[in-house]
Amino acid sequence: MNTRESVKEFELRKKRARIVNKQLKELFPKADTVLNWSNPWELTVAVILSAQCTDKKVNEVTSKLFKKYSTLHDYITADEEIFQQDIRSTGFYKAKTTYILTAAKRIEKIFQGKVPQTMDELRTLPGVARKTANIILDRAFGKVVGIAVDTHVKRLSNKYKLTDTSDPNRIEQDLMKVIPKKDWMNFTYRMIMYGRKYSPARKKNDVDDPVSKILGTLR
Repeated sequence: MNTRESVKEFELRKKRARIVNKQLKELFPKADTVLNWSNPWELTVAVILSAQCTDKKVNEVTSKLFKKYSTLHDYITADEEIFQQDIRSTGFYKAKTTYILTAAKRIEKIFQGKVPQTMDELRTLPGVARKTANIILDRAFGKVVGIAVDTHVKRLSNKYKLTDTSDPNRIEQDLMKVIPKKDWMNFTYRMIMYGRKYSPARKKNDVDDPVSKILGTLR
């Protein structure tokens, strides 16, 4: 691809991104994660549990979990087998148990019992990749450093030709170039909400959703 073609493609991508972002704002003026939490550690637990699990199911589980384990120390001293059963319905419960209980111990030992507030430090916690860290930084600490790429964001970003890769880290970099920084994390939440309501995975090839219809008019 020559330079002129590359610039032309990028400008088209920016135009598509502006349209997508505008439509998402109109459809979902209020954007937020639907996970329930009351402190940074609970948010960390909830986001780890949300991997390959619906937010609705996570909230059902954490409504009891956060009462049973009300402090970081409760997780540090938790019985592993019992904890596995407490979160079993979220799926991959053995791995998630290891992540959460080990993360609690690391936070106590390395970070003086406080969830860290930087991307690099958060990513040293088991089960915390960029997506999880982006959500924690944004919701718990008001720090926006990137765009959280979950399955909805990944699928829709490709569907709307905002990226041409399936790698979450590269998708994040592509989106950060075409979405205004002030909208980065709200873009994530709106894409998730849009995916659930208008363009779920089973309809990934359909073009009858609101955004697809508008993008289809581009020349």
